[in-house]
Formats: sequence, C-alpha cells, structure tokens
Amino acid sequence: MQAEAGEGYEVFHTDCPARDVVDHVTSRWGIWVLISLRSNDLRFYELRESIQGISEKMLAQTLRTLVEDGLVWRRVEPTTPPQVTYGLTEFGRDVGEPLAELFDRITRRLPPRSAG
Repeated sequence: MQAEAGEGYEVFHTDCPARDVVDHVTSRWGIWVLISLRSNDLRFYELRESIQGISEKMLAQTLRTLVEDGLVWRRVEPTTPPQVTYGLTEFGRDVGEPLAELFDRITRRLPPRSAG
C-alpha cells in the first residue's frame, strides 16, 4: 500500500492531497498538537492546557483535520460527560518525529532564557 516517497503525488500542484496533509501538519496549531501528543495520549482538556494560546474552537478544528488525515486517533468513552482521548497513529508518530526533533534542535540552539 505504501508507495515510494513522492510516488504518484505531484506535491507542487495545488490539488495534491499530500500537499493538504503538509498544510495541516505545518499549520499554526497542527505542529503543536503533534508535538504535544508525542509522549502521551491526552484528553481534550489536557491538550488545551498543554498548548497555551489555542482556543477550544481551534483545537477542535485542528484535531478534526488531523484525525481525518489519519495522523491522530480519537477515542470516546461513553461516560457522562463523554471522555475524549487523542493519540498519534503510526503515521502521526512517523510525521511527528522529525517535527519534535526540529523543535528540540531549535530549543537547544537558542541562548538561555534570562529570568524576568
């Protein structure tokens, strides 16, 4: 099922589905969701608390898109209220790994933050 990298996709064409996934992953919030889920599965409110500055609406929209792209899975526990948990699929872990590495490289190279 897996094709060679890029095989069958014209990634520089605007109608390429691979391009859509790249846009979703590198969107303002997509990258932070993938990095937040790299170590643990999280419930919706835990994700919202871990990503400062994201609104509930944007988190829900970003998660919906990443679930549709097959990068994130969603599990609903039939409780009252329902508990919704999110985690990375194998595809999501594969895509998220270099993003987390990029994040780690950037934070290692930045000068130390001064208190204040």
